[in-house]
Amino acid sequence: MCLLPLGLLATVFALPAFSADAEPADVDIKVVDKDAIEFRCGKALVGSYHIAPTVAKPYMWPLNAPGGLTVTRAWPMEKATPEEKSTDHVHQKSLWFCHGDVIPEGIELKTKVKNVTGVDFWAEEKGHGTITCVKVGAVEQKGNHGRVTTTNEWLTGDGVKIMDETRTIHLYNYGKAYLLVLDIDLQASVCPITFGDTKEGSMGVRVRDSVTEEKGKGKLTNADGKVGEKGADGVWGQTSDWCDYTGPVEGKTAGVAIFADPTNPMKSTWHSRGYGLMAANPFGRDKSGFPAMKGKTDLVKLAKGDRLKLRYGVFLHTDDVKQAEVAEYYKRFTKLKD
Repeated sequence: MCLLPLGLLATVFALPAFSADAEPADVDIKVVDKDAIEFRCGKALVGSYHIAPTVAKPYMWPLNAPGGLTVTRAWPMEKATPEEKSTDHVHQKSLWFCHGDVIPEGIELKTKVKNVTGVDFWAEEKGHGTITCVKVGAVEQKGNHGRVTTTNEWLTGDGVKIMDETRTIHLYNYGKAYLLVLDIDLQASVCPITFGDTKEGSMGVRVRDSVTEEKGKGKLTNADGKVGEKGADGVWGQTSDWCDYTGPVEGKTAGVAIFADPTNPMKSTWHSRGYGLMAANPFGRDKSGFPAMKGKTDLVKLAKGDRLKLRYGVFLHTDDVKQAEVAEYYKRFTKLKD
């Protein structure tokens, strides 16, 4: 029998739980041109953030887990293929943040979307609003963490600004997993703002067909152990700290989870569907149809000059929810300070 000295034993048992994090590749964030920002871990592309003036709102595509496994749908950025056939919901572009009914109090809306009280930033029907990136700040990066801050203007369908936003996107490389963190600072700089009661919001991803519950062999899971979209034990319309979509990707298992920071002023309710949508919605109330919001009518409002800060994580992993330690990484996310 080989006996280890007490000092060495202490060292062994003091090893961190996340042993796969040892010396992950440095993060590299690069403004490719005025239309895109690339986020890489070493040479591996995690995502390309599209900010061209022609897009309805900034979005990140592709969105890759370690090993180059793309977890989100390529359409409509690329043509549908025999493996990726779905062409529904053109506005669900990989990864995005917005809301489906933003009401600018005191501003006349000449162009509107049917059944929306204010401005629809979710869909892309005639009359929808746009979120336009007007500035990209300096990139800061060191080791396994980097960040870049962008400035956005939220415009009506008539092109009138109703709100400003500062959005900082962080990337952390944990070796066996990647974490994007979005710090979102919404500023009612023009007029009072009311966030309307709709299920169409807000921090969303659209997974590829193979990961969906309906067309693939994927599975939705939330922080409370609920599984699948529907029913009392499903995730749709329930509040939870996080929600995950995992399934087969190119012969392997990979997934994406959205983390809602516990310091957000409102809890997020999940607009997560078997066809491939997963979105954290802090604004939906009774009219949204969310079971967890039944009877609640307390709309989120900002007086002119007020700000609303929200923070979400997008966790990209291989393996299933348990093996990927999604719950453990959520706790890690809540403790990040930079």
